[in-house]
Amino acid sequence: MEENLEPNNKVTNEISDNANKSNSEEIKEPKSQLLDINGNTSISQNDSAPKVDIKNGNEIPVKNIPKPKKELPIEKKPFQEFINVHLIPSLIEEINQRGFEINYIDLQNTNRPIAGDKCWVINCEIKDTCNFWLSFEQDDISSLKSISLSKPNQTPSIIESFLIDEKRITLKLIISRVLQRLNGQKLIGVN
Repeated sequence: MEENLEPNNKVTNEISDNANKSNSEEIKEPKSQLLDINGNTSISQNDSAPKVDIKNGNEIPVKNIPKPKKELPIEKKPFQEFINVHLIPSLIEEINQRGFEINYIDLQNTNRPIAGDKCWVINCEIKDTCNFWLSFEQDDISSLKSISLSKPNQTPSIIESFLIDEKRITLKLIISRVLQRLNGQKLIGVN
């Protein structure tokens, strides 16, 4: 019995082709093996090819789920947006809940009461109760702040520092401290 000792040319050519490839070529072309639906091994050049569930033989679609964008905290929003969209409406709501009506409230870059320096000032008039001026030295809620109060139709006579010891300034903190100052002067409530 004579054996065919002639080498298989196809196998020999593939081996010699692989031997001629440099290591860097093999690194540049990473291949991953996947199973097709019939359980056969296939080679894929990209990882976005459908994956196969080995137990059931079903393709599992690959989905790229974008990460949800994290909402910027209110306090990190631009100064005027924070004041006009969040702080002023919240102050109005809190004061109205206590049974008082606001005649006038707005933000202006104007002279601070008593001191006379130019800064951002929230001027608020609560009907038949009082006026207050909440001042920010810069267009930043973390900047130095002051508050002045007066009875209706009077000018303020005292300027007080406002939230000077607080590390983190929040919307709720500003509102609670404004109400605390008004309440402390027995303008919106009883001590």
